[in-house]
Amino acid sequence: MNLPINLYGIRAIYVFELSRWFRTLGQSILAPVISTALYFVVFGSAIGSHMAPIGGVSYGAFIVPGLMMLSVLTESLSNASFGIYMPKWAGTIYELLSAPVSWIEAVIGYVGAAATKSVLLGLIILVTARLFVPFNIAHPVWMAAFLILTSLTFSLFGFIIGVWADGFEKLQIVPTLIITPLTFLGGSFYSISMLPPIWQKITLFNPVVYLVSGFRWAFYGTSDVAVGLSLAATLGFMLLCLGVIFWIFRTGYRLKN
Repeated sequence: MNLPINLYGIRAIYVFELSRWFRTLGQSILAPVISTALYFVVFGSAIGSHMAPIGGVSYGAFIVPGLMMLSVLTESLSNASFGIYMPKWAGTIYELLSAPVSWIEAVIGYVGAAATKSVLLGLIILVTARLFVPFNIAHPVWMAAFLILTSLTFSLFGFIIGVWADGFEKLQIVPTLIITPLTFLGGSFYSISMLPPIWQKITLFNPVVYLVSGFRWAFYGTSDVAVGLSLAATLGFMLLCLGVIFWIFRTGYRLKN
């Protein structure tokens, strides 16, 4: 029976990408977890113990969603961009383009693997955070939904970066110079309501604000922006990324030359 979608091709790409990830667990999991643990030690315990609660939530617990988003966004971008860049660099991208695998199936394989890695990392960080600060999750289903949706969205974005990049240096430009600063300035370590009015308005142009705010609402039921707006912004960015990827495969941009 002919299946409407090539599940064998998707599984081959997905399993290959996951196996590559498991071969580098020290870099893929241990390093981000240690970095996050240091944030909790410095900001959660040392500094947080001297800060007043924010919205009735202790500072150590308040930064948990922000730190998870910081790691998930960075890892989603890195995993997806590196996954598609390596076939380009090694010259095996032509085997993928000539294989009986559609662009949708290729994207599902690469992006699905990158998103899976990010979700697993986010859950590991969540467990690690529990060792340092007590917290409760008010809406666990929505927390999981935001985690998966964010991982998928930024894995799609990372896929675009991997296609665009023509060198290893470019793979790090967007995560290092754009995403990380936007995450730090997007309310990961503070509520934007603590800013002066003019900066509150300027901060709303930062797309990461909506991700962090929606994710924090899932934890504590409070947010800087409406949760519906956070969800709409994330879905809108996902659709934009899908549109760009469709254009890339239709035109062969930086894939066939």
